[in-house]
Amino acid sequence: MSTRTVIRGGLVITASDELHADVLIEDGRIAALATSGTTIADAWTAERVIDATGKYVIPGGVDAHTHMEMPFGGTKAADTFETGTRAAAWGGTTTIVDFAIQSVGGALREGLDAWHAKAEGNCAIDYGFHMIVSDVNEDTLKEMDLLVQEGVTSFKQFMAYPGVFYSDDGQILRAMQRAADNGGLIMMHAENGIAIDVLVEQALARGETDPRYHGEVRKALLEAEATHRAIKLAQVAGAPLYVVHVSAMEAVAELARARDEGLNVFGETCPQYLFLSTDNLAEPDFEGAKYVCSTPLRPKQHQAKLWQGLRTNDLQVVSTDHCPFCFVGQKELGRGDFSKIPNGMPGVENRMDLLHQGVVDGHISRRRWIEIACATPARMFGLYPKKGTIAPGADADVVIYDPTAEQTVSAETHHMNVDYSAYEGKRLTGRVETVLSRGEPVITEREYTGRAGHGVYTPRSTCQYLN
Repeated sequence: MSTRTVIRGGLVITASDELHADVLIEDGRIAALATSGTTIADAWTAERVIDATGKYVIPGGVDAHTHMEMPFGGTKAADTFETGTRAAAWGGTTTIVDFAIQSVGGALREGLDAWHAKAEGNCAIDYGFHMIVSDVNEDTLKEMDLLVQEGVTSFKQFMAYPGVFYSDDGQILRAMQRAADNGGLIMMHAENGIAIDVLVEQALARGETDPRYHGEVRKALLEAEATHRAIKLAQVAGAPLYVVHVSAMEAVAELARARDEGLNVFGETCPQYLFLSTDNLAEPDFEGAKYVCSTPLRPKQHQAKLWQGLRTNDLQVVSTDHCPFCFVGQKELGRGDFSKIPNGMPGVENRMDLLHQGVVDGHISRRRWIEIACATPARMFGLYPKKGTIAPGADADVVIYDPTAEQTVSAETHHMNVDYSAYEGKRLTGRVETVLSRGEPVITEREYTGRAGHGVYTPRSTCQYLN
């Protein structure tokens, strides 16, 4: 049965344009746009009419870095695909790309199948997968080719976490060479994990056990060094590189230099690095554990350089690295030993609002907001123009956004399955009002009207930025 929706009177904002237009949706897709008040727009009829007067009409957010139900350090992330995608929708995100994990000694396919089983039938919004490659060998390299053909076109490697996800330079080079051949994109967690483990051991031996030492041992220089090394390995392999969760100004400088040299090198940062700092890690009574993630939060002066990188396009994407662990019972595993605190923070629900605050505060423009949160992640990971824009033929993933509404972020009112908010008490201007996923209302005037199972798996083409 065909359904039509018309969104009237809003300001449509995409990465390239702002226009007062009505939007016609048919059968889950954008059918047309027409200037509000014109004969064409006024002639449209539909079963569902949404009044967006005084509101923004924006593409649904694309969060290209989430970890639902991820096992880590003897526990697992607190959000399931059901709770996590519902919370994402509340925050105006309509597509996530999560990470399937290869176990050491296992096949990529086994990991991918396990993540499909977790997600299928449980998601409120559409989803795709990246593949974490933990064990590079001849079989793995062959499997990478097959996965790219199937629409899993990006592969994450770790220079950190020896004994868990770590790959050495030889393994990284082999995977990069394979990606250069098959069109895949290597995503890198760039921190020198071998050196960090030495500093962790030394800190604990000195009795430095509080959460703030997590930030002190994971030094910005070791992020910059690993970023530099990853860039050079990618250059040798002739492969593109996407560096995840960039937190340090020294790492941004490495990316900027590589991009100035014309290399296909890309960088992502996250809201926690734009809004939080080592001051949070140093909060007393073990409260700092709430802010333990890797790469770690940095001193405040790094924030300005990250915002600058987003303005100058040395950083292209803001994702969340959403990997929530409850304070009670999970973060507390690290009392007396910061190295045992599960690494990760909640944020999938907050990203679009925090970045809008960046618009309000003058850090970025409205169109840049949509670019870094919707359009570029969709292009980077082969989802554009199906996702990430409002244009004829695109999926009708649309958010009605109230730019003047005020809200105070709190664990009491958020929808993530975690017992604290990283932004507790923060006042924001702007709030999601209504969210459509493929034309279906998931959030209707601040009420959840979606369902588990509406979201479907979305295969991806290769990165759309490669020259």
